[in-house]
Amino acid sequence: MEPTEFLEKIYNESMAVVGSDNEIKSDLDSTIANHLLEILGRSESAKAVITVILTSSVYKKLNPDQDIRNHQTSIPNGYSGRTFDSKFITPFLKSVKFPAMAESGWLTRSLEQKVPYDSNYSGAIRPDSLKTAFLQTIDFIQKGKDIDKLLSFLFQGLIIQRNAQQIDLAKPLNLPIATIIDLLSKHFDTKYSAEGASRLPVLALYAAYQCLINETKRFEGKVLLPMESHTSADSRSGRIGDIDIVDEKERAFEAVEVKHGIPITAQLVKDAFEKFKTTQVNRYYLLSTANIDASQADEINKEIERIKNIHGCHVIANGLTNSLKYYLRLLSDTSEFIENYVNLIEIDTALKFEHKTEWNKIISQM
Repeated sequence: MEPTEFLEKIYNESMAVVGSDNEIKSDLDSTIANHLLEILGRSESAKAVITVILTSSVYKKLNPDQDIRNHQTSIPNGYSGRTFDSKFITPFLKSVKFPAMAESGWLTRSLEQKVPYDSNYSGAIRPDSLKTAFLQTIDFIQKGKDIDKLLSFLFQGLIIQRNAQQIDLAKPLNLPIATIIDLLSKHFDTKYSAEGASRLPVLALYAAYQCLINETKRFEGKVLLPMESHTSADSRSGRIGDIDIVDEKERAFEAVEVKHGIPITAQLVKDAFEKFKTTQVNRYYLLSTANIDASQADEINKEIERIKNIHGCHVIANGLTNSLKYYLRLLSDTSEFIENYVNLIEIDTALKFEHKTEWNKIISQM
């Protein structure tokens, strides 16, 4: 297997293991795990150490007979760690936005000494706890056991650290509505490793309401309530939708429930009614990225009519994209919508690194 292919395999597997969690899942030996945590804890200030550890691990996995402690060709029975790193490891680290050196981890005085990485290594790796962790990890790698587990542990840790980073996101101006809808659809529908994608259409609608609340006569004197966390159950929070607008007396006025990838059925309409039947909400939107289940259109309309007759609320079941198009046409400046959406992406805790970088990727491919 080629080094890049191997790295991508371990990376993708690690992404799947991490998912939306913020903890490393591994049955790696606890002693070496603690050494790796020491290294991960200094990943930004000790990028070279991370790089050399990864280089040594991958090279040992692909070349099991090589003593990776002999990291330079000038050392008897050695290999060029720097060359392997420069060609495969550092470019990969940069490609996935992990801490990386400019060219190679070996371009660091403390790691470029022309002696083996063994207990007698003279390089001035600081602090001492990092040097101990580094040399113990190198020794573990040299033994050739559980290298996949070691790499998964490191990658999971780096993924979790990366997820916590702030990212500057693109905010394109003056886009046609059709282009905005296309960008949003791509952002919603990308296949992600981590959970959280179902939050994206909610944020898009909320961004639209942030504009509409100030521009539309219908919402004069009304208040758009702050977003609830992604995990807040409606029954616990007292909210009736993913998005809620209240009137001057803080009574429910309009609400929106968003489904991602789930077609709207008559049962979903009935379930929605159970949420708002004790309120005086005027309008309730049930929107889905998967549109309406066409086979249930008549049943859905009958249920909507029934609710209108017994409660008075106007339930609107629709495809989310169609509703967004309509909302965007009402806005005087769609750039404000884009800014709102991007700001929400940046601060929403349910979203991970990949959800955010995907937006920039989509924009760059316009």
